[in-house]
Amino acid sequence: MAIIVNLDVMMAKRKMSLNELSEKVGLTLSNLSILKTGKAKAIRFSTLEAICNVLDCQPGDILEYVTDEKNTSD
Repeated sequence: MAIIVNLDVMMAKRKMSLNELSEKVGLTLSNLSILKTGKAKAIRFSTLEAICNVLDCQPGDILEYVTDEKNTSD
């Protein structure tokens, strides 16, 4: 996949658990888990905004574009 979700990295930097983020953002644990593990196919801007607000970060801190060439060399 060319879009990498770095939610777990930002949560670790902020020392925030999935449960705590779920409560503050207002999303279910299962939906956040899908996003955290990179299994999500889409994300609403409102969800991204809420996550960035809680984690005090930019959308680029959460989502990263990686070319297929770079992605396969990892």
